[in-house]
Amino acid sequence: MKRVTIDDGSAGQRLDNFLLRELKGVPKTHVYRLIRAGEVRVNKGRAHADTRLELGDEVRIPPVRLPERVENGAPAAPPREFPIVFEDEHLIAINKPAGVAVHGGSGVSFGVIEQLRQARPTAKFLELVHRLDRETSGLLLIAKKRSALTGLQTQFRERETGKTYAALVVGAWDASNKVIDVPLHKFLDADGERRVRAVTSSHDVNAEDARRSISLVRLARAFDGFSLLDVTIKTGRTHQIRVHLQHAGHPIVGDTKYGIFELNHALARGERLGGHKFERMFLHARRLKFNHPATGEEIELVAPLPPECEALLAVLKVTA
Repeated sequence: MKRVTIDDGSAGQRLDNFLLRELKGVPKTHVYRLIRAGEVRVNKGRAHADTRLELGDEVRIPPVRLPERVENGAPAAPPREFPIVFEDEHLIAINKPAGVAVHGGSGVSFGVIEQLRQARPTAKFLELVHRLDRETSGLLLIAKKRSALTGLQTQFRERETGKTYAALVVGAWDASNKVIDVPLHKFLDADGERRVRAVTSSHDVNAEDARRSISLVRLARAFDGFSLLDVTIKTGRTHQIRVHLQHAGHPIVGDTKYGIFELNHALARGERLGGHKFERMFLHARRLKFNHPATGEEIELVAPLPPECEALLAVLKVTA
């Protein structure tokens, strides 16, 4: 059994990221299993993967035996670089493709961060600043120094960043609907899958556990049967945009959890738009605005829509 007291270098870090650093070589799936089983304790109590560690916290880490493949030195992930939007000695901003997880765990062996570490073996520090859903493409920040990580994560927590997503939704969006302020409740379904739902009544049994969530919506382009939206999130809840737009009656095209199955299936098979196929969720982190963690300079990054998203828009009929 190992007990670690959190110092300045680890304060503010998520429990899962802290453990992955302490248990180098242990697969993420195993680390998350230890957390879910309650074998990892923070101040003698159970904790979640996203628990933020504070200065002076005591973390109890159980003994862990490395799997044979790791002990033999086999790499946990194939090395891979991703399209760079911005990079300096403090941070990297990449344009993440859809379908790629940001990290391993929950049935995924590896993600962006593991592959990037393998591609850059001399890098002393590479950590995710924030996350994107596996199905979402777009801007993702990776810190190259702990000072950059803590500085940027503070901006994200204090809502000092601007994050705007492009989302294609089903139906005609009312341009006057500009703010969605609906609390969200996170839970696990019968299959153990993470789900989120909107909570609209104080009498809801989960009302006390729901967290206030705010999305700002702007109609970018109107199409026959679809609407392209710019969504800026003021809070960063799990699946926030996906659930907010579904709750508003306009689910995101291609969303397998909260969308319209029949439509998604028809688009994937090319049965809806003259044979044109679209096989992903149309949600893209297109703009990110923050202050540089070292210089304080305001940075605004933009990632253009992926070709498959542009190709879908090109076959849609624009309305007045």
